[in-house]
Amino acid sequence: MLLTLTTTYSPATDLGYLLYKHPDRCQSFEMTFGQAHVFYVEANVNKCTVALLLDIDPVNLVRGKSKSRNQEGMMDQYVNDRPYVASSFLSVAIAQVFRTALSGQCKERPELAETAIPLIASLPVLPCRGGETFLRELFEPLGYQVSTQSLPLDEQFPDWGNSFYFKVKLEAVIRLSDLLSHLYVLIPVLDDDKHYWVGDEEVDKLLRHGEGWLSSHPARDKITNRYLKRQHRLTRLAFKQLTEEDNPDPDALEAANALEEEEIVEKPISLNQQRLETVITTLKERGVKRVVDLGCGPGKLLRLLLKENSFEHITGVDVSYRALEIAQERLHLERLPKSKQASIQLMQGSLTYRDERLYGYDAATLIEVIEHLDLNRLASLERVLFEFAQPRTVLVTTPNIEYNIRFENLPTGKLRHRDHRFEWTRAEFQDWSNKIAQRFGYDVKFQAIGFLDPEVGSPTQMGVFTR
Repeated sequence: MLLTLTTTYSPATDLGYLLYKHPDRCQSFEMTFGQAHVFYVEANVNKCTVALLLDIDPVNLVRGKSKSRNQEGMMDQYVNDRPYVASSFLSVAIAQVFRTALSGQCKERPELAETAIPLIASLPVLPCRGGETFLRELFEPLGYQVSTQSLPLDEQFPDWGNSFYFKVKLEAVIRLSDLLSHLYVLIPVLDDDKHYWVGDEEVDKLLRHGEGWLSSHPARDKITNRYLKRQHRLTRLAFKQLTEEDNPDPDALEAANALEEEEIVEKPISLNQQRLETVITTLKERGVKRVVDLGCGPGKLLRLLLKENSFEHITGVDVSYRALEIAQERLHLERLPKSKQASIQLMQGSLTYRDERLYGYDAATLIEVIEHLDLNRLASLERVLFEFAQPRTVLVTTPNIEYNIRFENLPTGKLRHRDHRFEWTRAEFQDWSNKIAQRFGYDVKFQAIGFLDPEVGSPTQMGVFTR
């Protein structure tokens, strides 16, 4: 059973710091089911590949088990695929051997642990009970480029056809801890089996390693059911907690919406109104008919779009059900004429997971959204929007941090909103935008929104992507 992890991050040998495994050493670890070996296939500044190899003792797997616990018969105890395929054994090895990396900790390179780096995970034999479609359904929404090769039942007898085993390669720019968490949860889900008893503690493991991605994953229910071996009591407990994660306290959310910290800071220059009007004008200039507002929140842009007859279909998307409920209330959809009601829809969805409902729009807007995402999640958003959805026009607005010194009510060094993960300078935003345009085949132009200060630029910067 083998897993290899490869990076081309420079210097690539920093992978050793993240894993707490020195590239010059081969290490072995005793496991209850055999041994785990860690060694580096390649280690230089340009490329580094580490291997986790499991040597499973099939006899030790059944030692001490009673016949009543093994319903498959005596032969199955010794003749099975467990020593050779990626399964829950590999998840256990990841949790024990790469424990520190899985938790996202790195004393020597703490900033690197929080950095999305190019990573490739290769699994020579992965059981996919559900086929390639299910495999892609699990990993592609997380931002991975998935390459597969179906393995034959027997190379000597090609007429027998292919098995449900695949050779798999997963590529992404991602934090190592996120990659390991995805593998930890999803490998046994694909295998649809576990080698140990599944009890209440498995719910905690699922929620802990699924934090930040499972609750909004399109295949959340399938993942949860398979991970917990379809035990209804456990799945109900997990679903309850995942739903609570999706729907935080409505009163707290309402209070946060009412506060609108960013608008309080920007109110003296009416920046929000200028921003929305600029977006509407830009969409109309490009003849947009179908538009989707990603991260629509309580629907401020949607309300303005509805007033314009030139937009034939309007969609608002947000990860928060409560935010969409507020948007529906504020838009007074039930009072609109039937024709207007038919032209607008609200959808719950995550911006970092591939969603076919986002296809087919003339334009997509991201208005003051990207700064609310962790930097390591931007790569997923980029692929979801620019590679998969591919609208003809994309409008992205974000604060210009250089302008913050002009806000008298904003303390020095503070960002405009407590939920902002970052705010970019003009050079940083343009560098990010140009890389996206080049990678995904778009042209991009930049537009200032608000007063253009000769020293620090405008308070809001907008990128207009077209193809």
